[in-house]
Amino acid sequence: MRASPALIGCLALLASVATAQSTRSVWDGVYTEEQAKRGFDVYHQSCVHCHGPSLEGGEIAAALVGPTFMSNWNGVSVGDLFERTRTSMPQDKPGTLSRQNMADVLAFVFSQNKMPPGRAELARQPEMLKLIQFDAVKPTPK
Repeated sequence: MRASPALIGCLALLASVATAQSTRSVWDGVYTEEQAKRGFDVYHQSCVHCHGPSLEGGEIAAALVGPTFMSNWNGVSVGDLFERTRTSMPQDKPGTLSRQNMADVLAFVFSQNKMPPGRAELARQPEMLKLIQFDAVKPTPK
């Protein structure tokens, strides 16, 4: 049995959508300004004592802004960043923040690294976040 041209076209469209989804970047506006504002509040309640008021890090915690932070996570999925952070932070009470709070904190961290906001909130499901790549540098348009 031969595939119809319409079926072939639909399959090609699905393949291009899957490819576009898998190449989404943190530079594509993956959080909202409102979410980053909520993340600011959560950060200042749960993270500031280790990571500092400007996310610069300190003696007991790494910086969450700047070239070292960016290069450490470059090429990793946001899902991996989310899960690592969710299960190990805050350092004094790992795993105590809700998935929503963790997504909000990541939105705040992205905003502080000058990544642009978008129209939709950063998801809190790891499978959705795995479709977003953390790129240290904004990708050039193809």
